[in-house]
Amino acid sequence: MNFLVTGGAGFIGSAVCRHLCANPAYRVTNLDKLTYAGNLASLRPIENAHNYRFEQADICEERTVLEILRRDDIDIVMNLAAESHVDRSIDGPGAFIETNIVGTYRILNAALEYWRGLPQEGQARFRFHHVSTDEVFGDLPFDGGMFVEETPYAPSSPYSASKAASDHLVRAWHETYGLPVVLSNCSNNYGPYHFPEKLIPLVILNALDERPLPVYGAGANVRDWLFVEDHAQALELVATKGQPGESYNVGGNSERTNLTVVETICDLLDQRRPRAGGKRHRELISFVTDRPGHDRRYAIDASKIARELGWTPRENFDSGLARTVDWYLDNKWWWGPIREQRYAGERLGAASKDGTEGAA
Repeated sequence: MNFLVTGGAGFIGSAVCRHLCANPAYRVTNLDKLTYAGNLASLRPIENAHNYRFEQADICEERTVLEILRRDDIDIVMNLAAESHVDRSIDGPGAFIETNIVGTYRILNAALEYWRGLPQEGQARFRFHHVSTDEVFGDLPFDGGMFVEETPYAPSSPYSASKAASDHLVRAWHETYGLPVVLSNCSNNYGPYHFPEKLIPLVILNALDERPLPVYGAGANVRDWLFVEDHAQALELVATKGQPGESYNVGGNSERTNLTVVETICDLLDQRRPRAGGKRHRELISFVTDRPGHDRRYAIDASKIARELGWTPRENFDSGLARTVDWYLDNKWWWGPIREQRYAGERLGAASKDGTEGAA
């Protein structure tokens, strides 16, 4: 089976590529534009694998995508190419519109033309898997409720609005043109190779540098956390076993407040890399002005994918976070150049609704 993974040099995409390449029956083509968050070092474990190849290209390049689909005889497209950081979408929404909406439109056109040209057997086998986020659903009250596949969309940020638009395009190409699509919406991912602008790697690396650990507001916002390697396994199942036209929510069954996440990282580092003078890492926590439109709570009901495809997460939050902290302690070769050359931990997305800057 031949896969095209777009955005395969990103955090989740690289995990998907590493996971798929472990199966010798699969061939994987990784298409990535290599923006700031794309990192070929994340593919080092498979870069010489017989069943892996990399193509630097943009999903907005419709004819290029079509040529790759035809050349590599693709059976399944897994579309993970996206701008994904909420804070960056506040500072510069244009890139999110271009990649997440226009890019999805372009790759859908390429996939449709390719699919229409396949023989009947190939058409029956082909799938277009669009990977999305739970943030398209908006937020939930602190005291209950969970996102299900039928939850109405109510995005709060330029990022989530662009992903909601892309989801709607994918469904429209299925309903209007018959393109066999499947969709998945996931909760917050974490794990190895995570670009250090996101909460968990940012806190780990700031703590190692004895820098403040920023927590928005009072740290009461709640997220459901999903270990990235569990997510990769779920995505394979959705792509290969999911029913055309259906969507599947993927969650980790691990809700935590942001403050609890930061405190847990601090406690793990106290055990593994104690600070000088007996100080605790929690002393580095710094509460900062909240970002605009910060959703209160996300929670995924993943019962459909468990019931229909047999997937449940293998890692709980405690085991997954411990694995993540250990990975960052052991792999400065990967994150060191990023901190030095590409992103040093500065705050993003601090602009308030009236255009002023929030506290840092």
